[in-house]
Amino acid sequence: MMPTPNVYLNNGTNLYEHLEAPLKNTEVQVFYVTDRAPEQEENGVVHYGSGRSASVAFGTTTVDLGVDMSWEDLVEASRSEKRLNPVKLKLDTVHELVRTPPTPLPYTLVDGKVVVNPDMAAQLEEATGKFKRVLMHQLELTPRKDVFIYIHGYHNTFDDAAFALAELWHFIGRVGVPIMYTWPAGYPGMFGYTYDRESSEFTAYHLRKFLELIAGFEGVERIHLIAHSRGTDLALAALRDLTLSARAAGLDPKKHFKIHNFILAAPDLDLQVAEQRIVGDKLDLSVGRFTIYTSPEDKAIGIASQLFASPRGRLGTFGIDGMPETIKTHLQNETPNFAIINFAGSADSPLDSYGHSYFRNSPDVSSDLVLMLRDDLDPGTAGRPLVPLDFMFWRIPKGYPSSNATE
Repeated sequence: MMPTPNVYLNNGTNLYEHLEAPLKNTEVQVFYVTDRAPEQEENGVVHYGSGRSASVAFGTTTVDLGVDMSWEDLVEASRSEKRLNPVKLKLDTVHELVRTPPTPLPYTLVDGKVVVNPDMAAQLEEATGKFKRVLMHQLELTPRKDVFIYIHGYHNTFDDAAFALAELWHFIGRVGVPIMYTWPAGYPGMFGYTYDRESSEFTAYHLRKFLELIAGFEGVERIHLIAHSRGTDLALAALRDLTLSARAAGLDPKKHFKIHNFILAAPDLDLQVAEQRIVGDKLDLSVGRFTIYTSPEDKAIGIASQLFASPRGRLGTFGIDGMPETIKTHLQNETPNFAIINFAGSADSPLDSYGHSYFRNSPDVSSDLVLMLRDDLDPGTAGRPLVPLDFMFWRIPKGYPSSNATE
C-alpha cells in the first residue's frame, strides 16, 4: 500500500472510527468503467488486457488492502509512518455487470434529422439504466453524494488502476463512490507508448459519454476527477468537448456537469498544447476547482519531452521560471479555483524510480490530495498551508502539512 499521508501521522483522532460497520473492512469495492477488451480464462474468470473494445463495460471488483490483516491492523498501518509489516494488496474476482452495444451506433437521416437504430438505442438505454440503478443504490449508503473518478496513465493495467483508486479512496475517508475509468493501456514491448497514446484517443468518446451520463443522474451531487500521466490528456480532451457542447446549448458547464475537482497529476502534455486547450477554451471556468501537480524531478515526463521534442517542455515539469507571457497574463486575472502546485523531491520515493507517481508515493503530495478531496479546502487556507508563489503557483514543502514543514 502507498505510504501513509503525513496528514494521518501524529493525529490523535481516528478518522476511521465513525465509519459505518460495512465500511470497516480491509476489502474495498471499486466500480469500474472500461473499454478494454475482455479476456476469459478457461475457468470462466474474466479479466481485461490492453486490447480495445468498441463496447463499454461496467462492473465491480474488490481490492483487499490488507491481505491477512484485520481491520484494526489496517487502521494502525494507515496512521503509521513506519509500518511493522508491509501492507500487501490483492485484487479479487472481477464482476462485469453490464455492457453497452458497440459504438458508433448505426444511424440514418430522416427528414434531415439523425435517427439512431432503434434496437441499438434500446440496448443502450437498458444498459445505462442498470448502471444507474446500481450506482444510485451505492450512493444511498454514503452521506456524501460524490463520485470519485480515477483515470490512469500509460502502461497501467486494470489491476494498477484498481489498486491506485482503492488506496486513494481509503485515505480520503471512504466517502462517496469510487469509480475507475480504465482504458486500453499496458501494451507490451517497444511500441507500448505509441499504442497507449493512440488508445487514449480511441477511448475519448467513451469517456465523454460516461461523464455526460454520470452528470445526468439526479442523485449525484458532485464529481471529482483525478487523472494521472497520459490520462490527463484524455481527461482534458473530454472536458474540452463537454465544455464546448454545453456552451453551444446555452448551458453553464460547471453546473451542468457537476465537476467539482478536476485534477491533473504529473500531466504528460506538451505545454503549448495544454496552454491552447486550458487558456484558449477557458476550461478552468468549467469546473469548481482546477488543480495541476507538477514536478521538475519527474524523469518520465523528461523522457517524453525529449521523445516528442516539445519546444517549451511538458506540463508535468512546468515551473514558474520561464513562464510564457500568455500564461502569466491569464493567471494574473485568474479566479482562485485554479492552482498549479509544484513538488520537488519526487525522486526520493523508494517506490518510484522515475519520480512519476508522486501523487501516491509522496506523503507530502498525497496529504494535499486528502485535504482537497476529503476536507474540500482551497490552497493557502488554514488547513491547507501550501507555500504561495506568484501567478497562482504554490509549493508543497517537505513535511507538509505540518507546522514544522521546510522549504
